[in-house]
Amino acid sequence: MNSLTSGSGIVDRVLKAGLSAVCATSLCACVNYAGIHGDAQIASSNTFETTASLPAEHGHWPAADWVEQFGDAQLMTLIAEARKDSPTLEQARSRVSAAQAYSETAKAGTLPRIDANYSLTRQQYSGTALIPPPVAGSWQTENKGLLTASYDLDLWGKNREALKAAVSQLSASKADEEAVRLTLDTAIARTYNQLARLYALRDIAQAEVARREEIDRITASRIATGLDTQVERKTAQANLATSRANVTALDGNILTTRYQLAALMGAGPDRGLRIERPALGIGDEVRLPDNLPADLVSRRPEIVAARWHVDALMHEVKEAKAEFYPDINLSAAIGLDAFGFGRFLTAASRTASVGPAIHLPIFDAGALRAQLKGRYAEFDYAVATYNLALVTALTEVATQLASLRSSDAQLVDAQLAQQAADGADQLAIRQYKAGLTNQLTVLNADVTALNTEQAVADLKMNRRDQQIALASALGGGYVDDRAEAAGSTDAVAAAH
Repeated sequence: MNSLTSGSGIVDRVLKAGLSAVCATSLCACVNYAGIHGDAQIASSNTFETTASLPAEHGHWPAADWVEQFGDAQLMTLIAEARKDSPTLEQARSRVSAAQAYSETAKAGTLPRIDANYSLTRQQYSGTALIPPPVAGSWQTENKGLLTASYDLDLWGKNREALKAAVSQLSASKADEEAVRLTLDTAIARTYNQLARLYALRDIAQAEVARREEIDRITASRIATGLDTQVERKTAQANLATSRANVTALDGNILTTRYQLAALMGAGPDRGLRIERPALGIGDEVRLPDNLPADLVSRRPEIVAARWHVDALMHEVKEAKAEFYPDINLSAAIGLDAFGFGRFLTAASRTASVGPAIHLPIFDAGALRAQLKGRYAEFDYAVATYNLALVTALTEVATQLASLRSSDAQLVDAQLAQQAADGADQLAIRQYKAGLTNQLTVLNADVTALNTEQAVADLKMNRRDQQIALASALGGGYVDDRAEAAGSTDAVAAAH
């Protein structure tokens, strides 16, 4: 114990001398980061003019179950299966797990480390080297057991910044997972709506087949009375065949869309064959929430992820700066060391050591400066990515809202046109049957009625597709409930 006490005094003097030497040397050290900085500034949502395009309408943000507003239980089932089995989502979950493991590794770097080591060495010592007799020239078995401890003082916060960066990357990966989930939900909902569109168009096409069959029967009757010729009959038959081909083409598109849904769900194509006809409702009226630009940054998962990436790079910049300063690591060891086995567990075989290890970069050929420049470049890129994500999000909301309002206005006129065209079509058929008009008039009226009916169906489906896209553009019910925004202006300024 006396030897340990005296050793402790020596260690204290060594530490003081070492720290003094470090402080003196650092004043004239050649390695520094003078002149290296970043100029990127994170954009605020209030920077952009949005009042005219995104007016406050006292609406509400989408709920987490926003897809339920369309009233189709099968759609909710498909989304639930996709969240469970989608390989894309599994990839995102794996990235979260990897980030979690990395943050745990970074946390371990801030804590003391204790290790136990044992070695058994059989060695013949040289008879003409430094080892004196009787060991010289003999074979000896050395037993060594040590318990070692080390701790990085982290005076400049390098390890702490690495931990903060890892935690921010973990938060970013979680937000990325939410972004993948929202993208998947949106893709399934929009593809499902496309399936509903195809079924609606098929109904129209099938009704058109029935009308063309009626025209063919009327033409046959008119030929019998001498009002028409075989030219009109062949024309009617050609139009009927074309209408039937349209139904067949839509059947093929319906099958393809079912396969697409199955792929999005992470299932085989046979799963798509079990998808029934959609029964989607109209959906809620869309009204924009107040304070849209400011709140959008916490409701779009890809913006939140970009913000956390900025925060992580900010800490990595600080970590890179800390590399320029002295690094002091304390270490200690205690154990037993002896030749042979008989004396290994005796007091005389005790061994102990303690002391600091000090590292200070003096000349590294520019490696640390290059590393810091690289971190700043990555930081600037992350800020630009965040700014782009914010601009893209605002544009998507404005675009989907404008499309939705346009569809509403078009739908009013399209429904009026459909009513008029249907009336004209029915009147033309009656007149044709009565011999008061020719086949060309009937066919023209029929084509017009068909086009207006398809236009109304498309507009209704477009409107629902735009509702889905707008709900997704507003974040799809996601909320980042952390108190402080990782990518705040103050945080960015701290990295410069």
